[in-house]
Amino acid sequence: MAEARQITLPITGMTCANCVATVERGLKKLPGVEAAAVNLSSERAAVTFDPAAVSLPDLIARVQKSGYGVATGEADLLIRRLADDNDARRLERALLKVEGVLEAQVSLVTGRARVRYVPTVATQAEIRAAVARSGFEAVETGGEVEDAEQKARQAEIRQQRHLLLVGLLFTVPLFLFSMGRDLGLLGHWAHAAWTNWVMLLLATPVQFYVGGQYYVGAWKALRNGSANMDVLIALGSSAAYLYSLPIVFGWLEGHVYLETAAVIITLIRLGKFLEARAKGRTSEAIKKLMGLRARTARVIRDGVEMEVPTDDVRVGDLMLVRPGEKIPTDGVVVEGRSAVDESMLTGESLPVEKGPGEPVIGATLNKLGLLKVEATKVGRETALAQIIRLVEDAQGSKAPIQRLADRVSAVFVPAVVGVALLTFAGWYFFGAPGDFTRALINMVAVLVIACPCAMGLATPTAVMVGAGKGAELGVLFRSSEALERAGRVNVVALDKTGTLTKGQPAVTDVVISEQLLVVSGPLSDGATTHYSLMTNDLLRLAASVEKGSEHPLGEAIWAEATTRGLSLAEPARFRAEAGAGVEAEVEGRRVVVGSLRMMTARGYPLNGLEAEVERLQSEARTTMLVAVDGQVCGVIAVADTLKDGAVEAVEELHRMGLKVAMMTGDNRKTAEAIAKQVGIDIVLAEVLPEGKAEEVKKLQSKVEGQKPDFRRSTLDVVAMVGDGVNDAPALAQADVGIAIGTGTDVAMAAAPVTLISGDLRGVARAIRLSRRTLRTIKQNLFWAFFYNVILIPAAALGYLNPMLAAGAMAFSSVFVVSNSLRLRKAKI
Repeated sequence: MAEARQITLPITGMTCANCVATVERGLKKLPGVEAAAVNLSSERAAVTFDPAAVSLPDLIARVQKSGYGVATGEADLLIRRLADDNDARRLERALLKVEGVLEAQVSLVTGRARVRYVPTVATQAEIRAAVARSGFEAVETGGEVEDAEQKARQAEIRQQRHLLLVGLLFTVPLFLFSMGRDLGLLGHWAHAAWTNWVMLLLATPVQFYVGGQYYVGAWKALRNGSANMDVLIALGSSAAYLYSLPIVFGWLEGHVYLETAAVIITLIRLGKFLEARAKGRTSEAIKKLMGLRARTARVIRDGVEMEVPTDDVRVGDLMLVRPGEKIPTDGVVVEGRSAVDESMLTGESLPVEKGPGEPVIGATLNKLGLLKVEATKVGRETALAQIIRLVEDAQGSKAPIQRLADRVSAVFVPAVVGVALLTFAGWYFFGAPGDFTRALINMVAVLVIACPCAMGLATPTAVMVGAGKGAELGVLFRSSEALERAGRVNVVALDKTGTLTKGQPAVTDVVISEQLLVVSGPLSDGATTHYSLMTNDLLRLAASVEKGSEHPLGEAIWAEATTRGLSLAEPARFRAEAGAGVEAEVEGRRVVVGSLRMMTARGYPLNGLEAEVERLQSEARTTMLVAVDGQVCGVIAVADTLKDGAVEAVEELHRMGLKVAMMTGDNRKTAEAIAKQVGIDIVLAEVLPEGKAEEVKKLQSKVEGQKPDFRRSTLDVVAMVGDGVNDAPALAQADVGIAIGTGTDVAMAAAPVTLISGDLRGVARAIRLSRRTLRTIKQNLFWAFFYNVILIPAAALGYLNPMLAAGAMAFSSVFVVSNSLRLRKAKI
């Protein structure tokens, strides 16, 4: 049995002694837990346990199973000296070995590590120490992410530039002298023994100063049971350098290859310098978002106007925002009217009118009038901070397409070393029997031509640029998986209310049964008092039933009655049937407001209203019948207007070769009338709220839709577009859920993709961006694999000089990063 350990867990959610007992009982049930003592005042649990029988994640899971939480901290560290994807994975493993660390994500592209840990078990100092032990350097970014990151990036680039210049200073004359001597351009003096010593003096600083980082990185990687690019460079350059030493010392006759070792290191250093500069540009979207923040805010405290840093603004502060100034933080307008430019966050060019009670987003630009704004969200809770976090999360996540590269990268370096050894043996024993130099040179070429970096950078650089580009366009991807999958969508399902339409229906007609009352009349038709009285009676009864309703159709009836100044009665015995209608007693009468299907199911006579219902439905209006004491007395028609840009959005999706489906609870005739206006391909009508997910599943599994020409033998990839709340099950069922946001609720949507502006045209932009990103990833992966598959055998067969091999290897990573950067300027 291992020695018992004691740790302290910070517990959240406890309110009483019973909570304490519950947590204690839960912990003690775990095998291996010897004692558990929970303190309510300090909200901590001291647990003594056998680490061989139970782990920290088991303890946390037990606390959570008991209904409580464990507080965790998060360290955001900038990591320097990451050479390739193997380094990133090795550092992840090292961080996860630190007791108290629950999650660790290391991104090679951003050069950052995000670590979630239990603060009472692990400290940030311990986390940074683990980073150092693994051979890297950690820079804590904390709250000043942009400043610390930019400073560290610039320092890294300066260091790379310094080493490159030193390398060039020694390598260029060494290379020119060596080539001139080999080509017979310098005369007999160049072949004197002392010239080899001069070459050694020039090559040594390059080998051990400019290339020293590769030796350190290789040693630390091997010590941790891993192998990275540094191992290949150190082996290749050292082989050429060490082979030359006996010749310089006069122990052996032959040709020195000191210039080969120096050129290998300098060319790779040049590639790393260019790569560092290019990688810095992949994060420009985040830097641009961070740069949107207002630095100061003008607030009124205790009746005094003062200017304070934006970070010092508190919830409830009144902020004064003059024309031309940025709104410091999220809030609500208290006084004043203006137009606000939200294009920097939503991508929409037209300013949005704002008045008292209207929400405003921090970092947006006040264009016209003076606004007095009450701060509602500050710091990390603001829309901008949440957008930045979402983009960072997406950029740091791994796309499914990257798995192949990860699997190959894991065994790449050992495999290359094996191929290099086989190359040496093949040439020495068979290709050029006994020619040690030829075998060595070809082995060195294999070692330095191999490039695991390009494979490691192929996907994350494209994802990083793509996610940043999406944020500029008002499209937020929660993960790289969503960014990848959206490009494969071939069916887009749109929820009607709130997505295709504004979600603010209004009453258009009230029709009375001629068989009962012999009156009818559309709204605002200038009808006589007699007619208005009769329609108003029906409207008043229906509105009384719908009083307080949260359903858009019910709200429309209630709003129309209020606009007409009708006095509503209090309903009694209210009852609702989901997807059908409502009923209640109003002034002693049983009033039912609902669909034709509901009335038919109850056996209520329609009293000649069938023709009116059919006419109104053919005009894309939703009809609700009103029955009083078992008799259908009239029809109230409600219509919802299409959103601006809805028609253009569907047309654009069609141009992209996508099928468009519309999902609605409306009857088929109304739904088809709306679909005809917009150009919808597949109409899914009379869908109850709980049935939306099932309809999405049918689209995915190719259960026949509404039109027979949409049958296919392969499965469809379906994107569901909805409001993110009412459509949550359907969004979750879809291959890609796209939530229509409003700018301030971006973090609330459960969907993998959020359109900040709520503009439906953003769906086409999201899919188009995903397609471009996916294409870039495939190009990068093709280059990375093609490069290695073609050039490693070429080097093994003796067709590549080691110096040319080093140059090709150095620029392979630069190509991949540069190709990804082209996304920044792509027209989406």
